Amino acid sequence: MRIGLLGGSFNPVHNAHLRIAREAQNACSLDRVLFIPAADPPHKLLAGDVSFECRSHMVRLAIADSADFELSTVEAERGGKSYSVDTIRDYREQCPEDELFFIIGGDSFLEIGTWHRYDEIFRSCNLIVVERPGISAADPIDTLPKAVRGLFIHDRATGRLIHDSGHSVDFITGSPLDLSSTEIRRRAAAGADIGRYVPPDVAAYISQQRIYT
Repeated sequence: MRIGLLGGSFNPVHNAHLRIAREAQNACSLDRVLFIPAADPPHKLLAGDVSFECRSHMVRLAIADSADFELSTVEAERGGKSYSVDTIRDYREQCPEDELFFIIGGDSFLEIGTWHRYDEIFRSCNLIVVERPGISAADPIDTLPKAVRGLFIHDRATGRLIHDSGHSVDFITGSPLDLSSTEIRRRAAAGADIGRYVPPDVAAYISQQRIYT
């Protein structure tokens, strides 16, 4: 099977996350996309002290109607900092026959050189980089950390980068949807309507549980 891995704090999960997952799935013919909430994000503080269980429940509500989307709690089960390279390794060990695709936004991809053991990510799976329209680089090699550029070739026919392990980095242009969890939290805290930004069941849960107030 072709499995997409989409990680994040999901604080809260919102419509842009769902759109990124669907666009990556359609572009690369993924059989399933796993939503993987970070238990202990290594790169930023978790705003609002919202528990892993609460954030996971919001993801479960958001994807309830999509049989090909699935919640994964692997990072809470493993414990420690939620490093992507460890999560990918876990799935590689559990599902050695599956083809893994790590889904990442274009802005995060530009910072991947700061990630824990980032070079191992390229060796462990394929990547799908969902770009915002109009910000793609003329030469995708230039978007890579300098330390690993020599390990890639650019397939100009497909636009993808090929790592010397055989894994690829695919760049797809996502539909613009200017949403941020920070803004949604701010609106929820102010009592404003967030129904345009998150699935209805998620909006209802946030309101009922007073998560961000």
